[in-house]
Amino acid sequence: MAKSKIESHPQLEIELPDKKYFTIGEVSELCDLKSHVLRYWEQVFPQLEPSKRSGRRYYQRTDVELIFEIKSLLHDQGYTIDGAKARLASNKVSVATADAPIEKQGALEQLHLIKNELQEFRTYLSSRF
Repeated sequence: MAKSKIESHPQLEIELPDKKYFTIGEVSELCDLKSHVLRYWEQVFPQLEPSKRSGRRYYQRTDVELIFEIKSLLHDQGYTIDGAKARLASNKVSVATADAPIEKQGALEQLHLIKNELQEFRTYLSSRF
């Protein structure tokens, strides 16, 4: 079976099988996470929504990439769940507005994003020390 690397996260050297859908067992094995962790993350992270048919979860490639990103934020970068949620939300906003000229983005929105990042960093530092 052909495999492809995760393109949206070049720092990850994980190769995913070239298929459209993955079961929770396959994702669990690929991501080295327990199935109950994946089910919990579905409740906590609104971006993670695998399709469900006949009581079974089917994850698409974008879901698996998101799981790797969440895992990196929580396990490698030391984010809390709330911090990771905020980071994912700010990434979505940043990507959506990256091509727009700065004057159209609005100074207030930029300040809000900076404030959220600083609050996340403060939370991270206080949990570490």
